[in-house]
Amino acid sequence: MFCKSCNCNSSIATRVGFAMIFCLNSMLAWLMKSPIIIDQIEKLSHGYLKMDCEGDKCYGVLAVHRICFALALFHFFLGASLIGVQDTKDKRAALQNGWWGPKVLFWLVLVVVSFFIPNGFFMFWGNYIALIGASIFILLGLVLLVDFAHSWSETCLENWEQSNSNLWQWVLIGSTAGMYVATIALTAVLYTFFAGSGCTLNRFFISFNLALCVIVTLMCVHPTVQEYNPRSGLAQSSMVAVYCTYLIMSAVGNHEHETCNPLRRGSGTQYTTLVLGAIFTFLAIAYSTSRAATQSRALVGKDRKGLIQLPSDGEHHAELGIVNTQPGRTESPRYQALLAAVEAGAIPASALDEEMEDDDEEEVSGESRDDERSGTRYNYAWFHVIFAIGAMYVAMLLTDWNVVKSDPNPNHDQDVYIGRSEVAMWMRVVSSWICMLLYSWSLLAPVAMPDRFSEYY
Repeated sequence: MFCKSCNCNSSIATRVGFAMIFCLNSMLAWLMKSPIIIDQIEKLSHGYLKMDCEGDKCYGVLAVHRICFALALFHFFLGASLIGVQDTKDKRAALQNGWWGPKVLFWLVLVVVSFFIPNGFFMFWGNYIALIGASIFILLGLVLLVDFAHSWSETCLENWEQSNSNLWQWVLIGSTAGMYVATIALTAVLYTFFAGSGCTLNRFFISFNLALCVIVTLMCVHPTVQEYNPRSGLAQSSMVAVYCTYLIMSAVGNHEHETCNPLRRGSGTQYTTLVLGAIFTFLAIAYSTSRAATQSRALVGKDRKGLIQLPSDGEHHAELGIVNTQPGRTESPRYQALLAAVEAGAIPASALDEEMEDDDEEEVSGESRDDERSGTRYNYAWFHVIFAIGAMYVAMLLTDWNVVKSDPNPNHDQDVYIGRSEVAMWMRVVSSWICMLLYSWSLLAPVAMPDRFSEYY
């Protein structure tokens, strides 16, 4: 059974399966940060595997990169193997929807093999390749966040207009108010704990983010923007504002100045920040995969019935003698045989009704088992690329986006420390600014290019 191709015909089940592998890999990478786990690995390998880097202890940081590298390589292999797959009838589609036993075994083998790769490779991988991949994932997440903000508002408005209940109205108002309250609360916390005397840079980050939040809020309700984009409103701006404020809080939490960063004085707050970041990561990956599926369905076509469709010109086919319709259930040989038996009095008439009910159940169960019979519901290769760069982001998240370097303080017991980096701080700040820029452009683009966006509004 382990090597059997137990196909999972539901695209949702397939995505859930890969998400479970991603979660397990992330938890395993988290465990690699524990010195106890590192000691056990060295003991099990009888001293062959040394978790060090150029003679100085790294305390599992490179082990985190090894685990996440294995998952990224796993998805790169699958993505390359599935390029061009457009239908589940393609034999390669079984690699996506089936063979879960061999796939899990392949992933575990890559994890084990990664520990035999020299440390120098992962010094390069963590400082450059994973950093670039994680940056791309952040940009992708920002684009999807802006898209989600608009989609959420439009969904609430459509449900509100189509229903007689005011439930969706209160959902929209409540979520908008809650996110603005959260934005104000986070800003107050930032000014209280991170903007003390001498923290000029932190004050600039916090004040500039607050100004941007006010600007996008006023922009989304401006009469000109409302004229060209009537569905823009406070719901989208509140979501963007709270997320960008969270990014600023995470950025100042990576500041190396101890006076301006109270998080450096306690380990508990560091774990809280890490958990919040992990939650955002899993949500971003889950949504990005679903968006990839939606965009792929748009490429396939919503009205697509199959790979080959016969033209609808019935007279033309009649001349050629081509059959362009399937026989109905009442014309099938089995139904005709039952009908003859009923007319002869051999069986009761209720047998015909039972036959029709059985056919209905078979069709419904078949559709629920396989929702990709007429084409893939998402791009398989793109799906794995998202997970690969997501694994790189998790690696950088668990290692605080740090570059491993020697500790300048000779009084510390460890030769190499993993401190908070200025790179991590600036990446979050720039990400916040880019998110604001993307959202502002989504509001101004219909005004600047009305002809191009007229079909969407």
